[in-house]
Amino acid sequence: MKVSKVVTKIVLRIFVILLVAAMVPLFQGDQAKLQHIYLTFHYSWQLVFPAIIIVSFLFLLITCGLKKFNEPEMNWLLVLNTIILLAYIIAISIKIMQIVG
Repeated sequence: MKVSKVVTKIVLRIFVILLVAAMVPLFQGDQAKLQHIYLTFHYSWQLVFPAIIIVSFLFLLITCGLKKFNEPEMNWLLVLNTIILLAYIIAISIKIMQIVG
């Protein structure tokens, strides 16, 4: 049980650090380049899966926080969801940097 608790907290801290690091270019650099970036989705169902990942992340984060990270199954689900969300955010960031670059 202790291992899942430690791993969950480490992954969440890495997530927060990477999220803050990804926001740094928004506050520095050339704002004119970033103002002309538009993410377009050809089909509205393409937004369903990112929404599911984000909502499930928030649900698991709140649930694990309320239970003080004492349920190993919920902790591992939160770790898996956070890793998938990180991969999604990194993919979008790479695509935006290619457009700006």
